[in-house]
Amino acid sequence: MLEVKTPEEVLALIPREFTPITDREETVPLCEAAGRILARDIAAKEYVPDFDRSTVDGYACRARDTFGCSDAIPAILNLSGEVLMGQGADYELKKESCVYVPTGGAIPKGADCAVMIEYTEDYGDGTVGILKPGAPGMNLIFRGDDVHPGKVILRAGRKLTASDIGALAAVGETRVPVRRRLQVGVISTGDELVPPDVTPAPGQVRDVNSPMLTALLQEWGAEVRGYGIVVDDEARLRKTVHRAAEECDAVLISGGSSVGVKDAACRIIEGMGRLLFHGIAIKPGKPTILGRAGNKPLIGLPGHPAAAWFVATLFVLPLLDRLAGRETEKPSLTAVLSESVSANHGRMQVNACRLEKRDGALVAVPIRSKSGLITQLAGADGYFIIPRDSEGLPKGAEIQVYKE
Repeated sequence: MLEVKTPEEVLALIPREFTPITDREETVPLCEAAGRILARDIAAKEYVPDFDRSTVDGYACRARDTFGCSDAIPAILNLSGEVLMGQGADYELKKESCVYVPTGGAIPKGADCAVMIEYTEDYGDGTVGILKPGAPGMNLIFRGDDVHPGKVILRAGRKLTASDIGALAAVGETRVPVRRRLQVGVISTGDELVPPDVTPAPGQVRDVNSPMLTALLQEWGAEVRGYGIVVDDEARLRKTVHRAAEECDAVLISGGSSVGVKDAACRIIEGMGRLLFHGIAIKPGKPTILGRAGNKPLIGLPGHPAAAWFVATLFVLPLLDRLAGRETEKPSLTAVLSESVSANHGRMQVNACRLEKRDGALVAVPIRSKSGLITQLAGADGYFIIPRDSEGLPKGAEIQVYKE
């Protein structure tokens, strides 16, 4: 009998049983840091911006010199000149004067606002008419508004995005401390499996799980080591799993997790450390194994591709997040079901779906598929979850669709 845990129990078990690997880091060039996990807090060493600057094309001036002006009664200011991009404005603006500044240009001392050029008139005689009153701080960014020395701009454990790279560039960080990528081993098992480049003989199927899981893990940010296909021979599988566990931070064994005399993954995992559970109350993906050898997770995934994908997405990736020391994010969209979906009582059910716009509403169209089929999953935009102890969801129900 499988000792089945609920999905909630599995997710609660992960932080209890595994600790983050935070003692390994490397430094990479800024242009190679996107997608990596930041190893240490990054604090600014300087002001950004380092000078007061305009956010519009127009005229920098003193707000008090424009109070009460209008189209009918403009404020007449003396034009003192212009500030060129890339040049400083190290002089002080005199009373009832203005200076032309482009967007991003420096603001001279004494100026406390910038009026958009659309609300001005250049009379050509050295004066400018201001047609709309300014206010202190209007259309300006002041020195240090974005960042000041000592301000932490990014926290350790964050997966760096393109905008994060921009922030690091702004404060002059050209070498970034990141955590070393997790090493994850992937093993496929089964006498029936052949590599994708081999034409299957009768009774054989191509190995879908190895390339699929490799892609999923690489998208997450891991370095994947493939150990190929292992036939249903317990001694060979044990040798391969031991090797993978020595070389990697986590090991995924695809197949060999169903109850049966030929399925040795459970015995091997238990013999290497501690078996945490064998079975999750989920459909598809019930015959899933999790064990540990030290702090290294050993995971037995179902052989059916869709089941393996769902289990890896729902449980393996959060487990890797734990090892990497980062929070798990599950972005989702709200949609309504296009049709009713029945569920298997007692197990959480996961359904792939397509998303469509109908009459201005986002509609989730369930994909009817079996756990052994992968081509249907390939056309999905995401998936939704039907809770345990539910008999299903009715047409028109509002659901959360989780993106792949």
